[in-house]
Amino acid sequence: MPQVAKISGKGQVTVPVSIRRLLGAEPGDRLIWEITEDGSVVVRREREIDVDYLSAIARTLSEWDSKEDDRTFR
Repeated sequence: MPQVAKISGKGQVTVPVSIRRLLGAEPGDRLIWEITEDGSVVVRREREIDVDYLSAIARTLSEWDSKEDDRTFR
């Protein structure tokens, strides 16, 4: 079922509660707006970055950090 929201004079939109529930969005969350090739707009909630995970995998990437690798990748 379509949901309707009005744009305020400041360009703000209230996201309908049914859409917020579907997205799992809460106050303070960020929404990502993407324009597709056909001109449609897709809205999704931005996921938090797992800093611990990124820190853990960053240590494993050092095996490809050599001058030889740099030459190969160029």
